[in-house]
Amino acid sequence: MRRDHFLVVGRSCVRRSRWQGTLLSLSCALCAAACGNDDDGSAADTTGANGGTSGGAGGSAGSGTGGSGIGGSSATGDAGSGGNAGNAGTTSSGGAGGSGGDGGAGGSFAAGGTAGAAGAGAHPPEFTDGQDIFRYDTFGDEQVWTDVLRMHEVISEAVSPSTALSVGLKVDAEALPEGILEEVDLDDPATTVALLGLDAVVGLRARVEDGVLVSVGITCALCHSNVDDSVMDGIGKRLDGFANRDLNPGAILALSPFYADEEAQEVLTSWGPGFFDPRFNQDGINHPVLIPSIFGLADVPLETYTGDGPISYWNSYVAVTQMGGQGQFFDPRIGVEVFQSPDRVTPQLPALYDYQVSLETPAPPAGSFDPDAAARGQALFEGEAGCSDCHRGTALTDAGMRLHAPEEVGAEPLTAERSATGLYRTTPLRALWQHPPYFHDGSAATLEAVVEHYDTHLSLGLEAEQKTDIVEYLKSF
Repeated sequence: MRRDHFLVVGRSCVRRSRWQGTLLSLSCALCAAACGNDDDGSAADTTGANGGTSGGAGGSAGSGTGGSGIGGSSATGDAGSGGNAGNAGTTSSGGAGGSGGDGGAGGSFAAGGTAGAAGAGAHPPEFTDGQDIFRYDTFGDEQVWTDVLRMHEVISEAVSPSTALSVGLKVDAEALPEGILEEVDLDDPATTVALLGLDAVVGLRARVEDGVLVSVGITCALCHSNVDDSVMDGIGKRLDGFANRDLNPGAILALSPFYADEEAQEVLTSWGPGFFDPRFNQDGINHPVLIPSIFGLADVPLETYTGDGPISYWNSYVAVTQMGGQGQFFDPRIGVEVFQSPDRVTPQLPALYDYQVSLETPAPPAGSFDPDAAARGQALFEGEAGCSDCHRGTALTDAGMRLHAPEEVGAEPLTAERSATGLYRTTPLRALWQHPPYFHDGSAATLEAVVEHYDTHLSLGLEAEQKTDIVEYLKSF
């Protein structure tokens, strides 16, 4: 088993041995892709206006890009010309990225700020609409899923629609010709290739030529869209923003020959449906978290379980370091620096953000909770039980004010320790009826278990009927 871990740092390969795991991460694949395609000419690194490292200025090839990172505390750190976006400080609100150099990519996103505009001659993005970016933009991650993981070969040879559905992949019924499912063999991988050619597999984007699957990549929708099962289980109309808790990312990755090693297989198959570890390829610690729904985020200041940054910070992190997209991400708090040119991620972040915050929270089904009990539960929630001390405001979270130590909320510490903050965000309460289990690690199977956890941890002394009333109130969100 290959034990070296490579990470793209300043567009050069840096060998790292800080973790003892044996799974070669996607960062290695990114490094191979980036270092094998270094076209910055005579680019030189410069220093951003507020202390971060910017991307190099465009060299003779005219392909310089701005740096990407977390925002500074004010609108300082704005870049000069030529696409050298300064990477601002270490808090959540930052300045704007610089404009792209002549022929270069746009200035990279500093979380809390805005992406710079692409310079003249930059390659135009395939998608500009936020919904299309969410559903169909791979950000160039075929460099990993096709070139390294060889998933196009795996799918062509061994992944029938039945197999795809069994690992949680979904099919968009509205992309299918009428009556097609009655005519095809759902146990034939060729049918999967045909579905990919129709853009019908949610979260996968493929190129099919003369019936041959040439390349495949993934999109945001893979984990954060579901379907309504209106045709059959796993096939129906798209539900963007709904977590795909049937998806088994580890089992999908384990199909790749790249991960044929026994120890890699053991790690990937340990995650299970609905779980993914977005830091494993950074620190080598196997500790997955629950895939979250992403609707109802308009008033939520920090998206992740650990409050690392705003929505576009996490979009950038995932697109570059997890999906394998061609872009830039920089956060010294967690020691991650990835610079690839041209940047196909940063320019898409504003439109992607706009679409994500437009996704509304679904209403609870009629008759799914007792309104009288819910009213009593609300009084307890806002009064005796003290839930609203943390679950406050329109988003029912105090994440914009403070984060919480693991021991404060009775949560396991490891997820927090692996993050940039070392703390947990109060979860905004949205459509809780729709997405059990609960907590970042799925440790509470039901809302009853959630209430019981806090009653015990905080010594609330609630009566059984009071707990039931609070549960009914939680169901009403």
